[in-house]
Formats: sequence, C-alpha cells, structure tokens
Amino acid sequence: MMTQVANRLLVSIPVLFGVLLLGFFLLILVPGDPAIVLAGPMATPEIVDAIRADMGLDRPVLIQFASYLGRVLQGDLGRSLISNKTVVSELAAAIGPTAELMLACLIWSIPLGIAMGTLAAVHRGRLIDRIIMAISVAGVSLPIFFICLILIQLVGVHWQLLPFIGRGGPLWTLEGLRHVALPALSLGAIFIGPVARMTRSSVLEVLKLDHVRTARAKGLSERRVILRHGLRNALIPVVTLVGLQAGYLLGGAVVTESIFSYPGLGRLAVGAILSSDFPLAQGAILILALAFILINMIVDILYALLDPRVQA
Repeated sequence: MMTQVANRLLVSIPVLFGVLLLGFFLLILVPGDPAIVLAGPMATPEIVDAIRADMGLDRPVLIQFASYLGRVLQGDLGRSLISNKTVVSELAAAIGPTAELMLACLIWSIPLGIAMGTLAAVHRGRLIDRIIMAISVAGVSLPIFFICLILIQLVGVHWQLLPFIGRGGPLWTLEGLRHVALPALSLGAIFIGPVARMTRSSVLEVLKLDHVRTARAKGLSERRVILRHGLRNALIPVVTLVGLQAGYLLGGAVVTESIFSYPGLGRLAVGAILSSDFPLAQGAILILALAFILINMIVDILYALLDPRVQA
C-alpha cells in the first residue's frame, strides 16, 4: 500500500506543475490588470507603471512564471490584491467551510445511493427498480443551479424551514448544521444518481458469479448473501465512481457556494477571478487541484482495503 501511495505522490508532481502552469497563463489571458486593481481606478499611468515594475509584471511571462513557481515552492502564495491579506490565510479560512460542505454532502448521499442501487438490483425489473432508476436519471440530468434554486424557493422561502444564506458556524453546532443543510442537500442530489446506477449494475454482475450461487446453496439467508458476498465485492467500481464524482463535486461546490453565499473555496475562487485578484485565484486553483489529487489517493487506499489483490 505504501508503494502505491509513493507512486501516486510521484505522479502528482507533474500534475501539480501542469496545474500551476495552466492556471498562471490562463489568468494572464483574463481581462484586467493587477496593477490597476492594486492602484485603483483613479491612479495615474505613472503610478500604475511603477506598481507593475514593483510586482514584476513588466518582465517576460516565462520569467514571471519562474519567479511565481519559486515562491510557491517556498510556501509563499503572495498577498490578495483586494484585502491585502496573505493568500495562505485567505485559503485557510475558506478550506474549513468547503470541507464541512463536502462532508455533509457525502455522508448522506453515498450511503443512500448505495442503498438505492442495491435495492434496485435485488428487485430488478419491478416497480421499485424503475422508480429508483427514474430518480437517478433525474438527479444526473438536472443542473446543480436548478436544484439549488428549487430548494431555496421551497424549503427556504415558501416553507421557511432552513436558512439559505451564509454559514451559521462550525458543522458541529446547531446553527452550522441548519445553514449547511440546504447546500449539502443540493450538492448531494447530483451525487446519488450516478452512485445508485453504478451500484445496481455492479451488484447485478456480482450476483451472477459462482461464489454467490455457492453461498445460496449453503443455505445462507438472502440478506447475508447480498450484503456479505454481493455488495462488498461490488463496491470496487462504486469506489472508483465515488472518487471521480467527489473530485467533480468540487466544481459543483463552486456553483453551490456562490448561490448560497457560503464562504468556501469555490466562492472565494469565483470572487477572486471576477475582481482580477490573480494571486488569490491562483492559490485557490492550486488548493482545488491538491484536493482532487488527495481524493484519488484515498480511492487507491480504499481499493487495497476492499480487494487485497490490488496490493500485489
């Protein structure tokens, strides 16, 4: 297992370099001048030029990137052009809320998706199977912003059951749970469908295998056959999907946090890009890439736990 983790870390190095490279050059192409943002709209051209020279923006692009890469390797991501706070402190304040949102989303959507998929596989071709598949297709098809707006209108405005603006506090507090509920429900709604469909297909394949028929021939109960011999062996492709979808949820979190005004990484990144706060935007992109790599590493570890053959 440690060899796999080490190999994954080695592979992640060029990936991170590519993320830094693309993020740096894409933000350069975005309209806006960091020197003007820092100097203000009323600054004279001389002041703007002086700030550009002080920031190193008058140097060739490759030299700017080499300088930026050197600072990143030293743990210096620069300062925000808007708040003048360090990018590290801004990101540190936003990581917690995003991690809470992801946890609140996954902790209910993964078990529910697996349960729905298993139930659909056991009752294949029946009414409950069709209902679950219809719900899954709807969850995959509906865009995240539509789900957010529907839940805000119904649960937040019409029924007034839950707040839908901001963050009420840490996840372990009552107000924190109330404020994170709607964003977590919205984000998890797009996650249940793929998990349920993959679980259904995987369980159906496993239930046809010889060891499952042998377990039934031994007189084991159908529930034990499905849970112990069927579902456990069917979880490997489901873990793959969960890992990939969890990474893509970071993109959904950008939309969700923006709609609910939730102070996480996604909203921070959007605000930084719109305000031409390039150091903060580059730092947010780097952290999101690191999160995606970490999620895939966790998936590799779960592989080894679920199937010892993977360790060989």
